[in-house]
Amino acid sequence: MRMRIISGEFKGRFIKVPQSDKIRPTTDRVRETLFNLLNNRISFNDITVLDIYSGSGSLGLECLSRGASEVHFIEKDFFIYNNLLENIKSLGVVEQCKVFKQEAIRFTSQKPKIKYDLIMADPPFFKDDIYKVVENIKLNGHFSNEGIMVIERSIQTKEKDIKIFNIEPFKIIGDTCLYQIES
Repeated sequence: MRMRIISGEFKGRFIKVPQSDKIRPTTDRVRETLFNLLNNRISFNDITVLDIYSGSGSLGLECLSRGASEVHFIEKDFFIYNNLLENIKSLGVVEQCKVFKQEAIRFTSQKPKIKYDLIMADPPFFKDDIYKVVENIKLNGHFSNEGIMVIERSIQTKEKDIKIFNIEPFKIIGDTCLYQIES
């Protein structure tokens, strides 16, 4: 399967999405809506982005296409990690990317070497480790001064997400809920 970059320098270019039951790629509709909303909240120029549960890298690579200076990707699965490396190479952005092959909880439990302006998390819809990841991000200071985090979740986990994140989704698109957490 292939997915296209929506806007920016790489608009119209395709990246590969591995055939795996371990990833659920963000649909074009959700990505387009998400990035339209983000365009009204932040400038992508020269920001540093963390893409957790990266999968194909579509969210982080979209940020690079729109002007981000650096993106760090977190992906634990070997097969998906290798696909992500191929996508980064195919766009010629190796110098702007760091890819960490590890669990999201492990990465976020460490003090960061740099702070992130935008953190994007698209965990498997029913994986609850996102709650610990968010807690770790806040506790260990992963945010820059005005940093934000956007989390993509299922409508089916909405009640639990609202209770634990202590916020309502800022947008619902079909069965996808988007949450924004600020520094």
